[in-house]
Amino acid sequence: MKRYCLACDLKDNAELIEQYKVYHDSGNAWPEITESIKSAGILDMEIYLIGNRLFMIMEVADNFDFEKKAVADAENPSVQEWEQLMWNYQQQLPWAKNGEKWMLMDQIFKLE
Repeated sequence: MKRYCLACDLKDNAELIEQYKVYHDSGNAWPEITESIKSAGILDMEIYLIGNRLFMIMEVADNFDFEKKAVADAENPSVQEWEQLMWNYQQQLPWAKNGEKWMLMDQIFKLE
């Protein structure tokens, strides 16, 4: 199993942040979205929020592949609809490439 950590920003608007949180409350994410996450080999996913910064932890199967997930997402109308909806709330990190949302974070410390 592998672990990836990613970051993304929300628009700095308290009302939009609250709406985003409702979409992600337990049981509120669309079933097609959670199924696409699981079918890609993502075993566990958690998202944390501070201010308007999101932090995601993904634990994935050894055969998980970001490129394959991106192709599957591009071919899934429900995922595309969800992503368009989420752009109403999310914004790129200042150093992100055009159209890039969630960015992989580099691990710089591990307690051993």
